[in-house]
Amino acid sequence: MTNPPRITLHRIIPATPHEVYRAWLEPDLLRRWLGPGELHVTRVEVDEREGGSFRIWQGSDEGEAGGFECEFLELVPDTRIVLRWGFVGPQRTSGPVFDSVLSITLADALDGTTFLTLVHEHLDTLRDAMPQVFEQVGAGWEMVLDKLTEALHSP
Repeated sequence: MTNPPRITLHRIIPATPHEVYRAWLEPDLLRRWLGPGELHVTRVEVDEREGGSFRIWQGSDEGEAGGFECEFLELVPDTRIVLRWGFVGPQRTSGPVFDSVLSITLADALDGTTFLTLVHEHLDTLRDAMPQVFEQVGAGWEMVLDKLTEALHSP
C-alpha cells in the first residue's frame, strides 16, 4: 500500500503568528498573495467560522482560471487553520471539484517571527485526474508563501 500524496512545507515568516493567521482570513490581504505565478486573485469570500466557506477566484491576463471552493474544518486563532480544499476550474460548481485537506500550523519563532507548517494532503483525486496540475502544487505553494511574506511587509 502506498501513502496518499501529500506536500509538507516549513517556512519562517517574518511576522507574528497573529499577523500570519489573519493573512489567511482577510480578503484584502488574500487578494495580494494567494495567486501562484502570473495568477492573481480576482474575488475572495471568507465565512470565518468552522463549517464556513473559503472561496477564491483566480485569473490571469487571459481570463478566469478557476480557484478554490473550500470549507473551514478547524480554526484555532493564531495557531491553526484546517480546510477541506477543493480545486475547481473556471466553471466552479458545474465542473469537477478535486477535494483535499490543507492544514496551516503557526508557532512563535525567534524575534517575533512565525514558524509556519503547511501540509496539503489527500491529493489522490487531483493526481489521478490532472497529473500535470498535481505536479505543480508544491511549487505553487512555494510561490504563494513567498508572496505572503511580501504582502505582510508592504502597505
